[in-house]
Amino acid sequence: MRRGGGVLMHISSLPGPFGTGVIGQEAIDFAKQLASQGMKYWQVLPFSYPGMGNSPYQSFSAFAGNWLFIDPRRLEKRGLLTPAEVQQAEYTQNKWRIDYDFLRTNRDELLRKAFERADNDLLAKADKFIKDNKWVQDVAAYQTVKDADFGKPWWEWSDVNLRNYEKSAVAGLKNNPNYRYHGFVQYLFFDEWAQVKKEINALGISIIGDIPFYVSGDSADVWASRDLFKMATASGVNKVLKDYEKALDKYKKAVEKGETTTKDGEPLKEPRKPKPEALVFESVAGVPPDYFCADGQLWGNPIYDWKKMKADHYAWWMSRLEDNFKLFDYLRIDHFRAFSSYCEIEANAETARDGKWIPGPGLDFFEEYDKKFKDRSRLIAEDLGEVTPDLAEFMGKVGIPGMRVMEFAFYPGDNSSFLPHNFDNNCVAYTGTHDNNTLLGWLWDSPEEVRKCCLEYCGFTGDNWGDGGSRSGSCRAIIKTLWMSHADVAIIPVQDMLGYGGDTRMNIPGTPTGNWMVRFTKEDFDSIDNEWYRNLNRIYFR
Repeated sequence: MRRGGGVLMHISSLPGPFGTGVIGQEAIDFAKQLASQGMKYWQVLPFSYPGMGNSPYQSFSAFAGNWLFIDPRRLEKRGLLTPAEVQQAEYTQNKWRIDYDFLRTNRDELLRKAFERADNDLLAKADKFIKDNKWVQDVAAYQTVKDADFGKPWWEWSDVNLRNYEKSAVAGLKNNPNYRYHGFVQYLFFDEWAQVKKEINALGISIIGDIPFYVSGDSADVWASRDLFKMATASGVNKVLKDYEKALDKYKKAVEKGETTTKDGEPLKEPRKPKPEALVFESVAGVPPDYFCADGQLWGNPIYDWKKMKADHYAWWMSRLEDNFKLFDYLRIDHFRAFSSYCEIEANAETARDGKWIPGPGLDFFEEYDKKFKDRSRLIAEDLGEVTPDLAEFMGKVGIPGMRVMEFAFYPGDNSSFLPHNFDNNCVAYTGTHDNNTLLGWLWDSPEEVRKCCLEYCGFTGDNWGDGGSRSGSCRAIIKTLWMSHADVAIIPVQDMLGYGGDTRMNIPGTPTGNWMVRFTKEDFDSIDNEWYRNLNRIYFR
């Protein structure tokens, strides 16, 4: 990657009247502002439709675009909406937070009206898009059944043939108007983004995308390709049920005897019913206890069957990467370490504490990647978390840039690899990521010795380190230190550019609610000192 600076901000956080940022003029204006600052990169989060907890990392499809990002004004220009309908899409209650409940209802109603008004030419283009992309067919079918079956997960669908992805039953869905509608919406998303991205690239700004490593259990991906995942066996399900029945019987007998505690002196509790996922999947994904969470993170995503994926040269993954390369100029792969080794957790577990590390597909995956894509220059590895010898060796052999995060660095006496003087060229360096506190919030929340170590390292000598805003002296000192480093690419979250506190944090890992909701206004962006960043990029040849 070219030496340069950039900003991390998801499309959802853009300003605008529609309750979430959209792929429209505000996106182009933000790219123009980045260009005026001498920036080269805009990093976004996954374009997936948000799922559990409103997370873009938990979507019903690894391929589908988030139709909440479609700009109603651009649909009006296409003749698909009226000015009054565009006005009805506006959300005025809170311009700093996203109301997903409003969006999901409002956008679906709006897009159905657009679909009804589409002319034959537009419908023909959408139909070709559906025909040319197997994933669109699966998404359209999956969403059609979801609409009819009250949003139930696919393993609870009332039609057994559809539940089991019986080909003739799935093919029969193509005659359902909803099938064509859902495919049409995906065509709109990708067509609109292609147009907007073209304008952004013309400004000299490259888009760094983000791809989640895993997919959701209740997704079109697993429903249509469950042979590629570790699904529960009949014997495994029977064992889970028998273990539960045995524990429940033991509990009932203890209650009958009047017992209130266990032999260990713990309060007697009724055993937890097996998770639905435990009756569908053999095991699930997560990470053991780490910096972010003492119990680890139990994500619950199904585990890939890498042996079966290897047999067809990882065709599903290669198709997924190919589609993402159409969306983005560069691609950050989240939880990249799982290619080397991944954590596998019993599907019925309550936490990730007992997860086991299993060897991943390793270099074999990237040898197949090279056959299809020729080189790895567009990839970035999210290699954070527990660093193990196998991961360090693997990263060296793969050769793509990893990540460095300054907020992980400042422990007195620790010559951390996250300290800027230890960065090599082949990395993408950050003050923090979407999973970290904002820079100002981190300064306030850090132990005094950590904060002192950071400020001394970055040459900040004032006593007003806690001052916020886009001209915050402490934030600027840290950002400047990052920009001075050898790292080819330096990225700051827009929150750090604004000097905002922890109340604008995007995500707190391990917490199920309250995340992915932060937005900013035009006035926020207008407060940024573009000249300061332009000089920063000039001085440090970014």
